[in-house]
Amino acid sequence: MFKGSITALITPFEGGKVDEVRFQDLVARQVAGGSHGVVPCGTTGEAPCLTPDEHERVVTLTVEAVAGRIPVIAGAGTNYTEKTIALVRRSEAAGADGLLIVTPYYNRPSQEGLFQHFKAVAGATGLPILIYNIPGRSAVDMTPETMARLNEACPTIIGVKDATGDLDRVEAQKKALGDEFVQLSGDDITALEFARRGGKGCVSVTANLAPEALSKFQNLCLGGDFEGAAKIHESLTPLHQDLFVETNPVPVKYAASLLGLCCPDVRLPLAPLQAASREVVKAALKKTGLLK
Repeated sequence: MFKGSITALITPFEGGKVDEVRFQDLVARQVAGGSHGVVPCGTTGEAPCLTPDEHERVVTLTVEAVAGRIPVIAGAGTNYTEKTIALVRRSEAAGADGLLIVTPYYNRPSQEGLFQHFKAVAGATGLPILIYNIPGRSAVDMTPETMARLNEACPTIIGVKDATGDLDRVEAQKKALGDEFVQLSGDDITALEFARRGGKGCVSVTANLAPEALSKFQNLCLGGDFEGAAKIHESLTPLHQDLFVETNPVPVKYAASLLGLCCPDVRLPLAPLQAASREVVKAALKKTGLLK
């Protein structure tokens, strides 16, 4: 169900509120650009800075704009199990097709704690769940063994968004969980090699700006044409790198503003992009031909 270029959607703000019109325009652009799925309310969507009502509303807006054409995988993870379950239930009620659940950040649970957390979440919903493993933000790393244990205990836990940056994990997770377990890269810069090693797609930040190119890239990867995919990957590498010149999603929202897609506003504690970083992002857009 989940594969290819899946866009980690930004959440546009204006005047301190979610810009619903611009957001649905962004989602429609993803569908028209051939994206294979979208993730609202993830890291790139500033989920920790959304109220529960805003979170549910953003998922609802996504489902409305997609209109059943591609999967909507709602980010719903927090560092507290009961709060996560509450967001999961709201996301399911809003019409999400699946869930992206991050490993609990800051708390630093043990592998047993991770197992119990995800088991409780899976028991609260019938939707398919992707584990979001991102040690750089959460300060905890779920092992392939714990994933395998979860997959056996909870059949609805079907895959992982892997943002460890460790490409050897693809083989390790395949060995522990088999080919049916969906492995998605969580980093655009690793997406090509991730696919070569058996991954099925990427949850992409860059796709906010270049959905057509990223969907074509993933179609080539899924078809085994890694030579053709490499050409697209190389052309987009400046963006893959420079959209992280400061903390995501600050650079990508600024880039989207340059393309006239939305305002660059972010919510505290994130701050607007610094002047030097703005020049870096602008140059990357020009290198890739997205900005004249």
